[in-house]
Amino acid sequence: MFNSFGNIFRLTSFGESHGKGIGGVIDGFPAGIRIDMDFVQAELNRRRPGQSLITTARREADKVEFFSGIFEGISTGCPIGFIVWNENQHSNDYDNMKEVYRPSHADYTYKVKYGIRDHRGGGRSSARETISRVVAGALAKLAIRQLGIHITAYTSQVGPIRLEENYTAYDLDLIETNPVRCPDPEKAKEMEEYILKIKEEGDTIGGVVTCVIKGCPIGLGQPVFGKLQAALASGMLSINAAKAFEYGDGFKGLKQKGSEQNDVFFNNCGRIETKTNHSGGIQGGISNGQDIFFRVAFKPVATVLMEQYTVNIDGIDTTLKARGRHDPCVLPRAVPIVEAMAAMTILDLYLIDRTTQL
Repeated sequence: MFNSFGNIFRLTSFGESHGKGIGGVIDGFPAGIRIDMDFVQAELNRRRPGQSLITTARREADKVEFFSGIFEGISTGCPIGFIVWNENQHSNDYDNMKEVYRPSHADYTYKVKYGIRDHRGGGRSSARETISRVVAGALAKLAIRQLGIHITAYTSQVGPIRLEENYTAYDLDLIETNPVRCPDPEKAKEMEEYILKIKEEGDTIGGVVTCVIKGCPIGLGQPVFGKLQAALASGMLSINAAKAFEYGDGFKGLKQKGSEQNDVFFNNCGRIETKTNHSGGIQGGISNGQDIFFRVAFKPVATVLMEQYTVNIDGIDTTLKARGRHDPCVLPRAVPIVEAMAAMTILDLYLIDRTTQL
């Protein structure tokens, strides 16, 4: 099973949803970076369960404990080990799922591939695994911040409710002012009400997270198999419930002609820039210095609190009604995870680029 992400900057994660905890080992993190523990914890708080009525009711403090690689608040360049202990598991909620396969979950594929599965909350396939990503992503953010790179994600669509404009039309400082993490207050209210309605029905809903990377230097990414957009897509599509990735104008750009789609260059006081950014800050697989922006689509959570047809482990038709505490929509808690994967990807590519230029 592949449990590591990255090349030079590398995260190896461990743990299960209902095990003792979720943790990881980060290798290749630069020495000399001041680690703001309050910032790291704040990032985890954005991901943790129980933060609002539109998230799962599971109550976890999600306090991170570092074991190594940090001395007197500074990274040493050695492997950084950490763990977040699980404290509020309700494993009995999953007893009725032990002998059946949940629709659209990893139950069946895990069982066939490994011959065994942890039915308690999905085990390793649970989105609780993303705790390790958020910790590593927070550290990556601290590192790339010194390079002037900043990453911001937000909820841009929930079900049929979507923001019509691109990120430049919104005040991104408003993202954390509502539980949906949407920069448009009116749309955020609509999204919140819609999620609550779906939750009352015992159902779930999906949507889209948009992410913007500002200040990325020119030259990150490789021209053929190490394209920047491919690396970002790999990171995003490794997140639970992620179903699609597009950058720049994406599918919307298919309606335009080449003459309309092209980003024309101009000299801006000695700096070459583009008048538009349909490319999303990436050309030829390499960052061009403009804002990088992309979208990640997330499916509705597979666990719905209503009866569904399925089969048991013997292949006999049956029904299942899930119990327990589940998110009606992953979008609000997916926002910091998207940012984390973007930060890890950018830091890793920056370190790769630095080594190839020695």
